[in-house]
Amino acid sequence: MTADKAPHLRPADEPTHGASISMTHDRVLVHKPGSKGERKTKGGLLIPATAASENKRCIWAEVVATGPYVRNIEPGDFVLMLPDSGFEAEIRGEEYLLLREKDVHAVASERVDSGTGLYL
Repeated sequence: MTADKAPHLRPADEPTHGASISMTHDRVLVHKPGSKGERKTKGGLLIPATAASENKRCIWAEVVATGPYVRNIEPGDFVLMLPDSGFEAEIRGEEYLLLREKDVHAVASERVDSGTGLYL
């Protein structure tokens, strides 16, 4: 291949402007939850950000997109996950987390399921 016919290469971390993004397999894309600052209990106790149990506390995140093999999660749902699960990704200047469906511990959604609630 001649030098003038060589394909244009771009860095792997530079997405094509305006490109459509779709998730693959069992992946779930969620908005990265807010800062890990201080939090307050219902009783009014202030828990500092440096508390040792912070890394084992599950957090809620909103689902942005799901892959074709994700069964029980849809965009717009909120999922319960560990804060160190998945991989961080920056897409169009926003921070996201990329998870596998198995990393999700619970799902909260507005859907009304008319089924029995039993999964076999």
